[in-house]
Amino acid sequence: MQEKLTPLDNMNPIFPNPEKALKEPAGLLAIGGNLTTTTLLSAYRQGIFPWYEHGQPILWWSPDPRAVIYPEQIHISRSLKKSIKRSNYQVRTNTAFSSVIELCAALRSNSLSGTWITHEMKRAYNALHREGFAHSVEIWQDNILVGGLYGVLIGHVFCGESMFSLVKDASKIALVILAEIMCRQGEPCLIDCQISNDHLLSMGATTIPRAVFLDQLQELKDKPFDGGFRHNSPTGLN
Repeated sequence: MQEKLTPLDNMNPIFPNPEKALKEPAGLLAIGGNLTTTTLLSAYRQGIFPWYEHGQPILWWSPDPRAVIYPEQIHISRSLKKSIKRSNYQVRTNTAFSSVIELCAALRSNSLSGTWITHEMKRAYNALHREGFAHSVEIWQDNILVGGLYGVLIGHVFCGESMFSLVKDASKIALVILAEIMCRQGEPCLIDCQISNDHLLSMGATTIPRAVFLDQLQELKDKPFDGGFRHNSPTGLN
């Protein structure tokens, strides 16, 4: 393990091997660089993601272990199945990407832990969306956006960034829909959840060693993804 962070060139950042990440803070790998589309895609393709707060320099992470969901193993509890069956929600993809980010940021800004979704991060991920790399799954109710998630698609790996819910189970339903979209490929896919929490574990997330995650990412990152996140693409609840 390295003993200190790797500083990145602001104009041409080159990421170190993720296995060189610090043990404390766990997974912290590098500092600096930029948030251009090229840099972000390079990071995600290496199992690295940015995570920092306002006023900090850009911090890059690759935690060990890594939290993931295998889409075919998504867990839908009995209560969630009832919620889906009884709901009058509509599901859409990529119709309100910027609004999903804003709502994710707003809810976290009001929490005790604050938010890492800074203005710079919003601009960067909106740029990724315009280029076709970042996507949103949205839950609507009476034409009001009430839940959703967003992330970056790297081949057959969806790198989840954040989710929000304004009504009961909306973010859980968005995650179920994401798993369904990934399963439609008919080939191995992976949802990268980055860091485990109780909410994700209840939905079927598991933790795997970073080395295993990096091996799976290497196998899946260049596989073509056949649709599923087309702009203004409505989908339904099963």
